[in-house]
Amino acid sequence: MENQEIDKTVEAYRRLLEVIITLRGEKGCPWDREQTPLSMRGDLVEETFEAVDAISSQDPEHAKEELGDVLLNDTMISYMYQQQGDFTIAESINELSDKLIRRHPHVFKESSGAVEAQGTADTSDKVLSQWERIKQNVEGRKTESVLDSVPEGFPPLLKAYKYAKKAIKKGFDWPDNAGCRAKVEEEWGEVCEAEAEGNQMHLEEEIGDLFFSIAAYCVRTGVNPENALLRANRKFYDRFSYVEKKMDENNWPMEKTGESMERMGKLWKEAKANGK
Repeated sequence: MENQEIDKTVEAYRRLLEVIITLRGEKGCPWDREQTPLSMRGDLVEETFEAVDAISSQDPEHAKEELGDVLLNDTMISYMYQQQGDFTIAESINELSDKLIRRHPHVFKESSGAVEAQGTADTSDKVLSQWERIKQNVEGRKTESVLDSVPEGFPPLLKAYKYAKKAIKKGFDWPDNAGCRAKVEEEWGEVCEAEAEGNQMHLEEEIGDLFFSIAAYCVRTGVNPENALLRANRKFYDRFSYVEKKMDENNWPMEKTGESMERMGKLWKEAKANGK
C-alpha cells in the first residue's frame, strides 16, 4: 500500500508540473508567463499563512486545499529558476533529500553527518543539538553568532521566538519555567513604570522587552507564539463580530459611554459563553 501511495504521489506531482509547464509555455496564461520569483514572493508568504490558518482550524479539507496552493507556489517558483538555467527542480529536491539524510545520522547509517553523532540521539533535544553541530561543522555554516542563522526578513515576533530558542538551546536559559515567568512579570512592571513616566520611546522599548520575554516563555513551554496569536486573533474576531451584530440588531450605538460599554461587555461574555 505504501509503494502504491508513492506511485500515486509521483504521478500527481508529474501532472502538477505538466500543468505549470503549460501555463508558463508560449501558449499558456499571460499572467503566469509574466511572473518571476521576485513577483511571487508575496503569494508564497500569503499562501503559507493561509495553510497555517487552515491547520490551526483543524480543518483537513481546508488544509488539503491550502497546502496544495503552497505546493503550487513552491513548484512554480522553482520552475522559473529552472527556466532561467539557475537550477532544476530535480536538483532542488535531491539537495533537500541529501540534507535530510545528512542531518539524520541516527536514522540513515550512511549519513555523512555521522561524524557529529555523539551517543544516542534518542530525544528531541539531542537530535536538535546534533542537527546544529552538523550544520556548523559538516555543512560549513558556522557563523559569528548562532543568531546569525535567523533570517533577517522574519516578522518581529517570529524572530524574537527564534532568537530565544537558539539562545536557550546554547544554555542561555533559566533553571525552570518559574524563572522565565518571573522575567515576564519583571518586564511587565517596567512597562507600567515607563507608562507612568510618560516617555513614549521608553514605553516602546519596555513593551518590546515584554514581548521578547513572552517569546522566551513560549520556547520554554513549547508554544509557538505565531500559532497562539493566530488563535487569539480568530477568537477576538468571532467575539467582536458577535458584539457588533447584536448591537446593530438592537440599534444600540457602539461608543465609549457607560451604557454602551456595559452592553458590549455583556454581549462579549455572551459570545464567550456560546463558545466563540
